[in-house]
Amino acid sequence: MLGNFHTHTTFCDGKNTPEEIILAAIDKGFTAIGFSGHGYTEFDLRYCMKDTAGYVREVRRLQEKYKNKIQVYLGIEEDAFQPADRSQFDYIIGSSHYFHVNNAYLPIDSNYDYFKKCLEAFQYDIPLLAETYYSSFVHYIQTRKPDIIGHFDLITKFDELDASLFLQNDAYNKIAEKYVTAACESPCLFEFNTGAIARGLRTTGYPYENLLYIVQKHGGKIILASDSHSADTLDYGFSEAKAFLKNIGFKQIYTLYNQEFISYNI
Repeated sequence: MLGNFHTHTTFCDGKNTPEEIILAAIDKGFTAIGFSGHGYTEFDLRYCMKDTAGYVREVRRLQEKYKNKIQVYLGIEEDAFQPADRSQFDYIIGSSHYFHVNNAYLPIDSNYDYFKKCLEAFQYDIPLLAETYYSSFVHYIQTRKPDIIGHFDLITKFDELDASLFLQNDAYNKIAEKYVTAACESPCLFEFNTGAIARGLRTTGYPYENLLYIVQKHGGKIILASDSHSADTLDYGFSEAKAFLKNIGFKQIYTLYNQEFISYNI
């Protein structure tokens, strides 16, 4: 069963319209496609949706138009610092894209220059930065219980571009492993997100391999996600991702079909 539920369009920072995405998904043989526009963030208007109502109307229209060809779902990727109105959507992805430091919201993943500002705000104290990020994010996960946890270890996005500050840091890994264990207590699905691979920033998806072993050990559930911003990356790296996850020990992955999250064998 082929589907992707982390998909961005021209309603936020994506390159294609929802209808263009649906047509591409049908062409690829998808059984379902889910849209997850960036929820409105009043503190940063660069990437989020400004017309959420229009987005809802358009995806609902397309659900009806293409109902005999593909299942279309209306989701949203909300930021942990500004939850959306959950009642409007079929599902939510919960992500954390910012640090809230000194009354300012510092973006984690815009680009490396912005992330350097995050490092500077914590004076390159990686354990403190990691503790701050994960404690806030996991509190959100445990209280909000989003359907899907978005790119859990996003703070490692740029680790392969410069001297590794995180993945080769024992103190960081202990903190990340502690909090991914705590996140496993929630009923949420962890996405295995191939988006940073598609953009040439990482050689593996989120979460990193050591965290995936913990998720598997604790019975966590996995769903594939390409974090697609264009029609040509809807299923980017999915075949390789399935083999990778199977090698870690996952026997099943999840998808959204007939209005519910169901598992299928890898």
